[in-house]
Amino acid sequence: MTTHSRRTGARSPVQQAAMLVGAVFLLVGILGFIPGITTKYSTMEFASHESGAMLLGIFQVSILHNLVHLAFGIAGLALARTAAGAYSYLLGGGAIYLVLWIYGLVVSHGSDANFVPFNDADDWLHFVLGIAMIGLALLLGRRLSRTVDR
Repeated sequence: MTTHSRRTGARSPVQQAAMLVGAVFLLVGILGFIPGITTKYSTMEFASHESGAMLLGIFQVSILHNLVHLAFGIAGLALARTAAGAYSYLLGGGAIYLVLWIYGLVVSHGSDANFVPFNDADDWLHFVLGIAMIGLALLLGRRLSRTVDR
């Protein structure tokens, strides 16, 4: 399947999903550096719970937080070149986001341990992203394995 995809240029559904997710993370990382789209932009810290910058006025961000989104987006686009890489990105990335969700629930938002930083909106977005990414990997990965088995 992977060799066929490379020759024809066609991408499997799992690759398309990883590309879309990666592109969205890349866009979010860029938007986090744009004043106006990110409110209270002048209060943005490199890495601190005291960063007052809010992407779309909802999600607390910092320079580090935006850089992580950019890196996650680049990783998604790079790993989407193969079906196996795309599957791993969605499954592994989803697991990472579920860990971040738990971390956000356990660590006080005012704590120095909240250095990325996260707020309640970030925490619940991480939960949704984790479930969605794992779901895409499992659903689309199943289709991939059925195609390879034939």
